[in-house]
Amino acid sequence: MLESAGAESGGAESAVRGGASRCRPAREPAARTYARALPVVPVRARGLTIEGADGRRYLDCVSGAGTLALGHNHPVVLEAIRRVLDSGAPLHVMDHTTPVEDAFVTELLRTLPPVLADRAHVRFCDPTGADPVATAVALVRAATGRTRVVTLADACEPLPDDGAPGQEPPAGLLLDPARSEAAAPHGPGAEAGGVRRPLARADQGAAPLIVDETETGVGRTGAYWAFEHSGVTPDVLVLAKAIGGSLPLAAVVHRDELGDPSGHGGPVAGSFRGNQLALAAGAATLAHVREHRLAEHAAALGGRMLARLRALAAESGCVGHVRGRGLMAGVELVAPEDPPDRTARPGTARPGASAHLAAAVRGECLRRGLIVDVTGPRANVVRLLPPLIVTEEQMSAVLDRLADAVGAVDRHRPDGSVPLRGERTPR
Repeated sequence: MLESAGAESGGAESAVRGGASRCRPAREPAARTYARALPVVPVRARGLTIEGADGRRYLDCVSGAGTLALGHNHPVVLEAIRRVLDSGAPLHVMDHTTPVEDAFVTELLRTLPPVLADRAHVRFCDPTGADPVATAVALVRAATGRTRVVTLADACEPLPDDGAPGQEPPAGLLLDPARSEAAAPHGPGAEAGGVRRPLARADQGAAPLIVDETETGVGRTGAYWAFEHSGVTPDVLVLAKAIGGSLPLAAVVHRDELGDPSGHGGPVAGSFRGNQLALAAGAATLAHVREHRLAEHAAALGGRMLARLRALAAESGCVGHVRGRGLMAGVELVAPEDPPDRTARPGTARPGASAHLAAAVRGECLRRGLIVDVTGPRANVVRLLPPLIVTEEQMSAVLDRLADAVGAVDRHRPDGSVPLRGERTPR
């Protein structure tokens, strides 16, 4: 059974196809903000839909960068938060077991393979992007007595030669199955079989394997956890974003032999770990995704989404690669004057004409009532992260608007200088 929240009935058709919201904050700070790229002032939201201060409605395919697994203000999340607020329980408790924390851990372990769940310790961290990864890295260093951690930016990246003369064996291998900066679960040509190679290497005892499920966890890729596609269970899981049910929460789950959280087997990081509202919202989200089989829904609907996006790429002159898995997809925008650079890492490539194309597509999407993200090392990938409760009708509306936006950009280059690849010359 899928729930799209009561207010979402027919929401895909009722979202306004008007221009971008003209309602802006009274003043814009000098600091860099998203308001310039997405001039929408949200005042209400439910499921897939955001309503701006000017009354226009938008379909949100950013989902808080994947934080909102159940979309905005899902009833089960709101009810879980209200129960804690009405109970009189403390809202923030650090390093003390509470009924709310116990319920979250119990539900989390239900979602993990028994080989990990039966031997798992859970460590809560500050809910920032860096703290859970730093906690995992410090954990494997303390457990192995070594310092070098090898980061695999791609599942097909060659692993280090642990037997090289003078080379210290790694304390751990860190793999991000999403490659979130490229907006795709795998690099070019790295399908599920390619992911198995580094995982199997770690499973054979080369080093503890850390898998960062910050972007991919809680059903996003069509499995509850992305590592399940490989058939190999990691030693350490880094969890954040969706596990908090829309509230900030991060945790590290690891095999017991890597250390006891109450002893000296590694760090316990952060002053803001243990927020009771986030734990309650997270437990409700984890349970709802499991009970309503939303990972399976993401796999089925995501497959249809990717098929249509690839058809769009075949028809369009400005779309290159389409990559993704489940309800996570990246659409690469390409300009002929930009040299191909498939090896660029985040922060090493300057945005060029392709980045301007992606920004133009985002702007055209916004005019059609669709909010999308732009990411990638060259800022030229339009990323789609719809919530797991998205319906087929809503997904059709999303893809219709995206295709319309790409077509508009394909026909009219923003600066009017060089025709796009595949564009017909007007007669």
